[in-house]
Amino acid sequence: ARLAIGEEFIVRPGEKIATDAVVVEGRSALDESLLTGEPVPVEVGPGDEVTGATINTSGRLVLRAVRVGEATRLAQIGRLVTAAQSGKAPAQRLADRISAVFVPVVLVLAVATLVTWLLTTGDVTRAFTAAVAVLIIACPCALGLATPTALLVGTGRGAQLGVLIKGPEVLEQTRRADTVVLDKTGTVTEGRMSLVAIEPVEPFTTTGLLQLAAAVEAASEHPVARAIVAAVDSRESLPADSPATTLAPVSDFHSTQGLGVSGLVEGRRVQVGRANWLREAGIVLPEQLSDAARQAEQDGRTTVVVAVDGTAAGVLTVADAVKGSSRQAIAQLRELGLRPVLLTGDNEAAARHVAEQVGIAAEDVIAGVLPEGKVDVVRQ
Repeated sequence: ARLAIGEEFIVRPGEKIATDAVVVEGRSALDESLLTGEPVPVEVGPGDEVTGATINTSGRLVLRAVRVGEATRLAQIGRLVTAAQSGKAPAQRLADRISAVFVPVVLVLAVATLVTWLLTTGDVTRAFTAAVAVLIIACPCALGLATPTALLVGTGRGAQLGVLIKGPEVLEQTRRADTVVLDKTGTVTEGRMSLVAIEPVEPFTTTGLLQLAAAVEAASEHPVARAIVAAVDSRESLPADSPATTLAPVSDFHSTQGLGVSGLVEGRRVQVGRANWLREAGIVLPEQLSDAARQAEQDGRTTVVVAVDGTAAGVLTVADAVKGSSRQAIAQLRELGLRPVLLTGDNEAAARHVAEQVGIAAEDVIAGVLPEGKVDVVRQ
């Protein structure tokens, strides 16, 4: 609330960015899943624009505010919700038109009833009772009040569940829908990174390689690092007969923002990071590992190479896993006569790989679209 446009402020690892800004100093990876849905962090450096409410996962950043208050992207999303709750659906407009005519007519009838009973019976109590009965039974208050109340509750509850309804008229238009546009991350997929493959090089085993990498990554806050450490805790990526172990302590830990980490584990120098970073350090990758990393990246996955004492030891692959219910849900959409389309900001390879797993046709995959461009795709 105290920030003004042009002021500089510091964001430390783990903190939320206070407002829309541009990076002045430092490098880090930002968790932008709040806006884009993508679990893979976005690397930023000097000159890059960042969005308020996203999370700084690793490095220290110095930022300059460019938009504050009602001008930020998050505030714009909030205005969409407000507009949806204040708008009128066709049903509500119809109810208002009926009420505009019907209410005065009912009031006139109630007065006429009162006068008629007074003239014919002279009983004030009975005349008043009859007039009130006409007013209560005939007045379309339920029609006039229930419709906007139902729309308000529906759009509000939808917002709580993560369903942003652009306007109340949308609720009526859904019966004419023939296409369902699905985002990939967090909708079709789990929305979080998890370890999906381990490719060790002899003499290293799957278990040994993962434990060495996880020991070093445990000191890092990067989402890829958390996925590797979580794989040891859950044992999902380990052979069934692997013994339960605890991670060895790491010393002399170093982190190179956006590239990798290194440290001493049980007297051995372990490096985990991007292939190019390790090559620059003089580590040669065997053809087996290069092929595995290339294939994984073609499938839209993220790979990190593990080196032990200056020698390449294996490749770990992390990805956003497909939800177990997605394939069945998309099949049910087709049974309803709806055409599912996958629309994502992720790369083409990752999008097609996910679409193939859940049964979406390749021609119905639209990838590499920024959040602000998705509206245009929906219009098309």
